[in-house]
Amino acid sequence: FTLYSFLYVFRLNEGNNIGINIDERKKMERENFTIWSIFFLEGFSQYPRLEVVLFVFSLVMYVATLLGNSTLILITILDSRLKTPMYLFLGNLSFMDICYTSASIPTLLVNLLSSQKTIIFSGCAVQMYLSLAMGSTECVLLAVMAYDRYVAICNPLRYSIIMNRCVCARMATVSWVTGCLTALLETSLALQIPLCGNLIDHFTCEILAVLKLACTSSLLVNMIMLVVSILLLPIPMLLICTSYIFILSTILRISSAEGRNKAFSTCGAHLTVVILYYGAALSMYLKPSSSKAQKIDKIISLLYGVLTPMLNPIIYSLRNKEVKDAMKKLLGKIPLRQTHEHL
Repeated sequence: FTLYSFLYVFRLNEGNNIGINIDERKKMERENFTIWSIFFLEGFSQYPRLEVVLFVFSLVMYVATLLGNSTLILITILDSRLKTPMYLFLGNLSFMDICYTSASIPTLLVNLLSSQKTIIFSGCAVQMYLSLAMGSTECVLLAVMAYDRYVAICNPLRYSIIMNRCVCARMATVSWVTGCLTALLETSLALQIPLCGNLIDHFTCEILAVLKLACTSSLLVNMIMLVVSILLLPIPMLLICTSYIFILSTILRISSAEGRNKAFSTCGAHLTVVILYYGAALSMYLKPSSSKAQKIDKIISLLYGVLTPMLNPIIYSLRNKEVKDAMKKLLGKIPLRQTHEHL
């Protein structure tokens, strides 16, 4: 309550400082709320010949994302050998990828084939919140997974005690709560700002693209966005790097080559996902804003929102023998069952 009271007073003072009185500001907000009940998503409309190619690419990647991540969730539930903390976190990661892509890609697919690329206000709000919530949660979860790998490599004898089921459930819950609450704060602030346009230069209701339409520049909102970005990007990344410094030093002390290879394969998949995820996220949220950068942002967002979630289950399955064995076991039951029914 205190935070929102402070925000309200700050916004009113900011409005007075730029020569807009309170009554005019409230009137403008009411008018904008009525006018901007529908938003237009510019997306890739500047490249009409490219839209069909993007539609096919996005559709294939989206279907692959749903199938790959759903399969990964299924095998972690059905296979008793995968009832470990690592696969609990991996199941959460796969669920986040499904939610993240489902928040934006269906709208993108429809708009790529439509002449009117529109989205209603409530749909834009939900899309913005889900994208922020899933992305923020994944930042925290990747740091938690790095800690899990640190304990597994550096304290293998105490791993089952430190990373017990209760601790893992709490870590996963903290990741979800942190991501959802920070997304709620960012979304609520963004939706309260009066907008002087309804043409979003993006293929989704991405928060930075929406804030570009603000009638006035809000220093407070920009500061909160920066603080949240620092809390959810550099700090978790620092924790991940610290964990891997200890992991690397422990691996190098292993005498046998087989032991070192096994340790590297255990951490390789997670480290690959971290590089893909944080590389795209940092390039989007921690750089100066410009009109040229917005075009690059759309391309990065498409790769970040379609390609990365599709690659995650492939990376983990190709680099993990347990996952490959579980998938073979699951796929092997289907033809056997069908043959038995046929006989």
